[in-house]
Amino acid sequence: MENRHIPESELILNPDGSIYHLHLKPEHLASFVFTVGDPDRVPLVSQYFDQIDFKIKKREFVTHTGWKNGKRLTVMSTGMSTDNIEILLTELDALVNIDLEQRRVKTEKTRLQIVRLGTSGSLQEDLHAGELLVSEIAIGLDTMMAFYPHLSGDHDMADAIQRELELSFLPYQAYADPELLGKVEGQFAKGITLTCPGFYAPQGRHVLLKPRMERMLERLAELNIGGHRLTNFEMETAAYYALGELFGHQMLSLNAIVANRPLKKFDREAEKTVDTMIRTALESFGF
Repeated sequence: MENRHIPESELILNPDGSIYHLHLKPEHLASFVFTVGDPDRVPLVSQYFDQIDFKIKKREFVTHTGWKNGKRLTVMSTGMSTDNIEILLTELDALVNIDLEQRRVKTEKTRLQIVRLGTSGSLQEDLHAGELLVSEIAIGLDTMMAFYPHLSGDHDMADAIQRELELSFLPYQAYADPELLGKVEGQFAKGITLTCPGFYAPQGRHVLLKPRMERMLERLAELNIGGHRLTNFEMETAAYYALGELFGHQMLSLNAIVANRPLKKFDREAEKTVDTMIRTALESFGF
């Protein structure tokens, strides 16, 4: 892999030399990155910066880079779902670990710290809307990682979910970075997160089209896997953890619980909950 040449067709650059989807150059990116799904949430984070040096927008990817308490940091939006996370992490890694002018892999690797600030729904009655949760483990219900090398570590939870839902594919199981996880110890409840490939039927919602899987929420909530239970679900975390492991970056996913699905309740102060998550994260990581 060292010094391998990357063809133009495999890593596309814009005419100004920035990377294709994110529209960033290496100097635009800090080594610590907060990510959010919603582009409108980027300024909700950067409002707490002491100064903002750079702003760019392309498609759903909005980036602000600046300083807080003498430390440089970036916040950027990703849009929803794991396919966007694959684009995000591949291009972020390229920005720091590929010489874009020479199109060659650098011999010395740079390790990014990337923390997701997201919203999520609870699978358990006692995990209430308005609470904050950090994903210690994530299980992906999408098939993206079938196209990448196998992950290290156990997949006992993925096995149990496959059996329970009678899935034709094996979900993937990935883990938070221990160092980053330790930074939020005591500030966020720990949980095991399901990452779903959609918002409606893949999360057990019945609007007009009835989900194929009967009682999906109840069955998942009742699972006991080695004394552990599934706590929440969303649409990105497992891809962060899985690709982060393969690329060698440090990943963490923080969740504002804005809905309790078993109780059918939504957080009426969701914006305040998200702001609390943002401020708590900034403080926890020393910003």
